[in-house]
Amino acid sequence: MIFKFLILSDEADNFKREIKIDADATFLDFYHVILNCTGFSNKEMASFFLCDNKWCKLQEITLVEMDTYSDEDSYIMEKCILSDYLEDEKQKLMYVFDYLTERALYIELSEIIPGKNLDKAICSLSVGEAPKQLLNIEEIKTDGVLLDTGESFYGDENFDIDELDREGFEGLDDISVDTGESDIF
Repeated sequence: MIFKFLILSDEADNFKREIKIDADATFLDFYHVILNCTGFSNKEMASFFLCDNKWCKLQEITLVEMDTYSDEDSYIMEKCILSDYLEDEKQKLMYVFDYLTERALYIELSEIIPGKNLDKAICSLSVGEAPKQLLNIEEIKTDGVLLDTGESFYGDENFDIDELDREGFEGLDDISVDTGESDIF
C-alpha cells in the first residue's frame, strides 16, 4: 500500500510538496524524504505530531528518544511504522521543524493506494520554496509583531524586585542580594 501526502506551509503561500511513500516505511524514512524535498538540515530536532481534524496535536513521534521520567510511552521515528498510526485518508499531521518557535509543516494523508508498493519514497510534486528552517532572532515574531531586539532577552534594566509575587518563594526571605537591603522581599 502506498500513502500519498500533501505538505503545505502557513508561512510560504506557494510552497507545496507531494510525497509518495510505502505504508510500511517508518516515520524516519518519511522524515528523510521531507529533508530531501525541502533542503532542511538534519542537524535540528524535529517531531511529527498526529493531529485531529482541527490540527490539534494528539501524539508526538520524536526524532530521538526523549528521556522522560513520566509514565508516558515514548514514540521515536525509527521504530514507528506509518501504517500503524495512519489509516484514513484526510488524516492530519504536523512536522515541527523549529522547536524554538514551534514552526511546522502541515501534512495531510491525501490518498491511500492499495495493492501497490514503493521501494523508495519519492517527492512527486515540488512547488515553491520551503520556509527557512531557522529564523534569526530579528525574524522571530510574537503575536505577529517582530521582537524588539533592543530589549534584553531576560529582562530590562528597569526590573524592580519588589514587583515579584511572594508565592512560591517561601524560605527565600533571608537571602540577600546586592540591592542595599537585607532581604529579597
